[in-house]
Parts: sequence; C-alpha cells; structure tokens
Amino acid sequence: MSVSTEPPETAVATAPSTTSRAQSSRATVQLVFVGLGALVVALSQSLLVPVLSSLPADLNTSASNVSWLLTSTLLVAAISVPILGRLGDMFGKRRMLLVALAALTLGSLLTALTDNIGLLILGRSIQGMAAAAIPLGISLLMTTMPKERVASSVALVSAMLGVGGALGLPLAGFVAEHFSFHALFWITSVAGLIAFAGIRIMVPEAPGRSGGRVDLVGATLMGAALLTLLLPLTQSAAWGWSDPRVWWLLAASAVLFAVFGWSQTRIQDPLVDLRALRRRPIVLTNVASVLFGFALFASFLGTAAFVEAPEASGYGFGASLMTGGLALLPSGIAMIIFSPIAARLIGSWGAPKTLALGAVVVAAGWFMRIVWTSSLTEVIIGTTIVGIGTGIGYAAIPSLINEHTPRTEIAAANGLNALFRSLGSSLASALGGSILAANTVILGSFAVPSLTAYRQLFALCAGAALLAAVVVLFIRRAPQVAPAA
Repeated sequence: MSVSTEPPETAVATAPSTTSRAQSSRATVQLVFVGLGALVVALSQSLLVPVLSSLPADLNTSASNVSWLLTSTLLVAAISVPILGRLGDMFGKRRMLLVALAALTLGSLLTALTDNIGLLILGRSIQGMAAAAIPLGISLLMTTMPKERVASSVALVSAMLGVGGALGLPLAGFVAEHFSFHALFWITSVAGLIAFAGIRIMVPEAPGRSGGRVDLVGATLMGAALLTLLLPLTQSAAWGWSDPRVWWLLAASAVLFAVFGWSQTRIQDPLVDLRALRRRPIVLTNVASVLFGFALFASFLGTAAFVEAPEASGYGFGASLMTGGLALLPSGIAMIIFSPIAARLIGSWGAPKTLALGAVVVAAGWFMRIVWTSSLTEVIIGTTIVGIGTGIGYAAIPSLINEHTPRTEIAAANGLNALFRSLGSSLASALGGSILAANTVILGSFAVPSLTAYRQLFALCAGAALLAAVVVLFIRRAPQVAPAA
C-alpha cells in the first residue's frame, strides 16, 4: 500500500521558513527602534549648533551662559557613558538603554518648555545622559540579533553617530529660519518617546549579566577626572590657553586619572577593567577612535561655517543657516549607504583592514577639501567622501571592540570606546577652534577665519585619519568573539 507523505513533508519544510521570516521581521523592527534611539541621541547633540549665535538675544543672556548649553551636554555625556555601560553589563543592557532614552525624553521636554537659561542648561545636562544609548544599543544588538545580521545591524547603529550630526544641522537650520528653537526639542522628545516605547515593547533583554557591585568611588573619581579634562578643552576658546585655569584643571585631571587607575586595580568589581583595557587590540582601537572622533567633529566645524562665510572672505558662499546644514546632508546619506557595505567588508577582510580603508578614504576627503574650494559642489563632494570613510570606519570600530571583549563586558567596553570618540571631538573643538581663531580675515567690524586657517584644520584632520589607518594595521584579526568570562 502506498501512502503519500508529501503534504507533511511540505508542512515540515514550510514551518521553519515561516518561522525564519517572522524572526527576520521581528529583528528588523527591533533594529528600527534601536536605530531610531541612536539617531535621536545623535541629533540632540548637534541641533543647537546652528542657532547658538542667536540664543543670547532670544534668551536675554550672555554668550558665555549660552555656551553651557553645549558644554553641559558634553560633560554629562562623557561621565555617564562609561558608567551606564558598566551598569548595562551588570543589570541589563536593555534596562540601561531605556534609562538613557528616558533621560533624553525628559531633558528634551524640559528644554522645550522653558526660556530660563538655568533650566535650559539643566535640561541639556539631562539629555547628556542619553549619549550612552548608542554603545548600549550596539551591545544589545550584539546579543539579540540573528547571527547573520549582527554585523550589518551594529554597523548601522554605529553610523547613526555621524548621521545624526549630518541631519541635525540642516534640520536646525530649517527650524531656525521658520520656528522657535523650542521646536527642535519637541522633535527629540517625541522621537525619544517613540524609541523608548518601541524598545520597551519589542526588544528583549540581552542574556547574561556580569554581576558585582557598583563602584561608587571609581565612578566619582572617573567623573571628576573627565570633568577636569573636558572643561578646559571645551572652554579653551573662551578662556584662552594662557589662562591658568586651563592648566590647573588639566593638571588636576592627570592626578585624578592616576588615582582612579590606582583604585581600579585594588577592588574586586572595578568600574573599568584596566587589564582588559590594556589589551593591544583594544588600546589601538581606542586610539583610532580618538582620531576618528577628531575628524568627524571637524567636519561639522569646517563645513557649515565655511559655506556660510561671506563671499568677501575669499572662500565662503554667503549661504543661509539651512544651506550650510544641507551641505552636510549628502555626507549623512553616504554614511547610511556605506554602513552595510562596510559590514560585508568586515566579513571578507576583517575589521582592522576595513577600519584602515575608512581612515584612508577620510584622509582623501580632507585632502580634496584642501585643494577644492572654489565651488559649493566641490565642498559637498569633499565632505561626502569624508562621510563615506566615516561610515566605513564607524562600522568597523564596534566590531573590533566586540571581537576582543568577553560577552559580559561588551557594554562597558563599547561605552569606553564611545568616550574615546567623544574625547576626539573635544580635542577637535579645542584645537580646531584655536586654529580658526589664530588666522582671521577682517570684514568690516568682525573677523572670520581665513582660508589658510581652514586648510590647516583640514590638513590636521587628514593627518589624524592617516595615523588612524597606520595604528589599526597593527591589530590582528580575531577568529571569533571572545568567550564569556
């Protein structure tokens, strides 16, 4: 007797396919919400830059007070990112990601509702805690996404750091020309709430916790050390490098970092595992991250203002705030397009060579900016090439960190790496600002940076990118992710 078994076989064959499609769709939704959170956080860090010059008059306060709307965010971000990363390993990456997005939403809401400079600074400080969302999101996806989608997902979320800045400037320029600056923070508060709700509902918690106790002494020492390092860097343009406060604070930072390092080697559950941090691949990746952070921030610093400078400067195009921001838009789009391409390159070449390629492309873009200055199209092409290289490099950096870090320490390691990128941005702000202020052209009653000053800044960025390429070539490709400790 012959009995056909074809239908059951078909059913058996179809079930895994259906399950696979459902899992893939769910993974896509999870990536969308985590990516949205990362994008909004990156947006919030750059939104105020184009409107900063108009805020003293709008708020009836001094330019010095207004500068704290940026400085406070940067300082709180630098302190909170490594701490929330460590807490993510201890208590749950998703849980700490939700804390970061809650801070973004609440800080944005406070900033949207007030004109009081003190409350605005408080709101921006609360927003600074949200900077941890990007490394936490990367760490969460590392453990929750299907294996075949980890590289592309991590690359996309990592690229959001640059994409947010590139999109934030034209958005802020548009809002500045048509609405109050408060509208910027209504946008981030609503988007932050959507990302929070989506992650809360759709994204599972990562398995595995490192355990241990919270190192409050280490957190305090690290926070104080970072504060005394970043404060003089961010205020160097206003204070001047000859101001004793700059050097006293830098000296205090060196002492505090030394005490912090000493304390971390003498407790059972340190905030930062210095032995892991001293691994050669981690050290070299973090050095490259500082250099990449420098080049990315200088792109913001050296593009919008360059395009908006009066034609009488000899290089500018007299563009509006919105046009100056739009000059960065192709760069942001390029980062999105090239992040999945970078993920495939990482699989074929390995993360070190991919990061080196990104650095070389960044350097090429900056060399083009040195030579091509006569048209807006040339500026946009050069900036877009920098964006392509940044997208490739930012995709490779977390892959390098994750390849050489135990699973239970991934959030802390990515948080520290984000801190090093932030340090690079702070150095770009300090050194770039000093270079542009040292060589100016007088136009009537005010001065603008000269073309020579911009070329010096671009040359410094190209050199930093090439140095990053050399550094990462000393990193060996890891055969697999390190096992859990």
